[in-house]
Amino acid sequence: MRYLLDTHIWLWSLLEPTRLDDEVVILLIDENNELFISPISIWETLVLAEKGKIELYPTPQEWIANALEKSPVKEAVLTHG
Repeated sequence: MRYLLDTHIWLWSLLEPTRLDDEVVILLIDENNELFISPISIWETLVLAEKGKIELYPTPQEWIANALEKSPVKEAVLTHG
């Protein structure tokens, strides 16, 4: 099944996995599921870092690139049609 993760689920899965419900963890680790995040979630993550709500190292941009490279989550395509 395909799932579009919202920003906080994506961030918690990477930064604070203990905050996730067991059902969410099961969904995230199931290799039969395709996991996506919106480009808007990436933008929201950058805004959170800019406002000091979260700390991402070495830089927010590098952290996001590394997170997308290492995790099973794919960036969804943003369309307007």
